[in-house]
Amino acid sequence: MPTSEPSRAPHADVLLDSRVAPEQERDLSGALTALGLAVSVRVLPPRRVIEPLSWLVLIALPLHAFLRTLGDKAGEDGYRRLSEALRGFRRPAPAAAPPPPVVLQDPATGLRVVLDHDLPDEGYRQLLAVDLTQYRLGPLHYDRAQGRWRSELDEAASR
Repeated sequence: MPTSEPSRAPHADVLLDSRVAPEQERDLSGALTALGLAVSVRVLPPRRVIEPLSWLVLIALPLHAFLRTLGDKAGEDGYRRLSEALRGFRRPAPAAAPPPPVVLQDPATGLRVVLDHDLPDEGYRQLLAVDLTQYRLGPLHYDRAQGRWRSELDEAASR
């Protein structure tokens, strides 16, 4: 009798700034695993540069499938765990500068979605319904003034 190959879980590659606390790493890995992802984490070594990273956490994963799964699980524990893990990221920063964001990146298209540390609940809800195929350049940011996700580069390119 032929055996079928076990289905492989979608993969998430997580790249962390070296100043992310180990418990934050565990929370994020656990939340992504609870959503059915196979997770691998890499921590960047400390760097001595003038310009700090523009992000705190970079998660490379198939965005469309991830957002669809996240939308399906919006009322479940996995969604809650992930939103708590994402909101829990803080890095010591100069008092005038906000903490850098968490960035989701689709490895196939390179499209990035920027999740600011203080992204409102409405931004998370809208993200689950965003049609990523309408963007080519990105990155996508939640525009609080307009109350929607947008890519300024895509908008400029279409003018």
